[in-house]
Amino acid sequence: MNTPYKNAKLHDCRDAFTATLEALAGQNSDIVAVCNDSVGSSKLGNFREQFPERLINVGIAEQNMVGVGAGLANGGKIPFVCAAAPFLTGRALEQIKADVAYSQTNVKLVGISSGMAYGELGPTHHSIEDFAWIRALPNVPVIAPADRAETAAAIRWAAQYEGGCFLRLSRVGVPDLLPDDHVFELGKANMLRDGHDVTLIANGVLTHRAMIAAALLEARGISARVLNMASVRPIDEAAIIDAAHATGAIVTCEEHTIFGGLGSAVAEVVVDHAPVPMTRLGVPGVFAHTASANTLLDDFGMAPDAIAQSAEALIGRKG
Repeated sequence: MNTPYKNAKLHDCRDAFTATLEALAGQNSDIVAVCNDSVGSSKLGNFREQFPERLINVGIAEQNMVGVGAGLANGGKIPFVCAAAPFLTGRALEQIKADVAYSQTNVKLVGISSGMAYGELGPTHHSIEDFAWIRALPNVPVIAPADRAETAAAIRWAAQYEGGCFLRLSRVGVPDLLPDDHVFELGKANMLRDGHDVTLIANGVLTHRAMIAAALLEARGISARVLNMASVRPIDEAAIIDAAHATGAIVTCEEHTIFGGLGSAVAEVVVDHAPVPMTRLGVPGVFAHTASANTLLDDFGMAPDAIAQSAEALIGRKG
């Protein structure tokens, strides 16, 4: 069958991030970038050429990097602190807690190559706990854009937002899903497709896979709603409750452990306000093995057809 995005061009969301950051920095001299010897992987080379005095490279010292970002914020700057997601969140979690969340500083944390994007580098480089770690902290919104338009919109939002936030960006190519003029709203989901039999909720690189799964389900006579839930904290409770009432079953898909991430956040809303059968797709509480990012998603049951099969099985549990 002709599923959506089958032959669509794929885009690296890091390109949208840096292009937007450069444009914003051209308009606002307070915007600076801080990185941990990751100019290349963060794609900050052109930013460095345009604004050499506004790129601070601290070397492989993530804890210092977050502290430097907090100091710059206290000095009136708007720092975008960029690093590979597993090291930004894992190595510097205490500094994120104390210097960003507790101190309520205006630091924009940008986790690059998140999830299992560093697939061939193995478990040390997978970032499948970051939602859980950062979502547990007050005062730090957690955001995982689905495509380049949403990435650009989220960066524009972050630049004007007064406070810290965590933006989770992948290097895995994704197709365009949202219009170029998309406006990011914190705490708001985007319904990409309506349906009445089951709801698929995803973000990041899983959103377009959920859309393909919905098309597969449609061919089987099943109507699936698809919600792009870029804002993990705060989460769109109203959209989740409405989906539970309208479809009676929810499947979540995330490039993260099933503990503490998107699925857990959705389940918290469901159990409190609208109990319905749920299935949480993700890494099932193990260290993800070594393989390409897309292979790992497939291996953990998040190929589009596997998502569709999980939805079909869940529908069978509806009362």
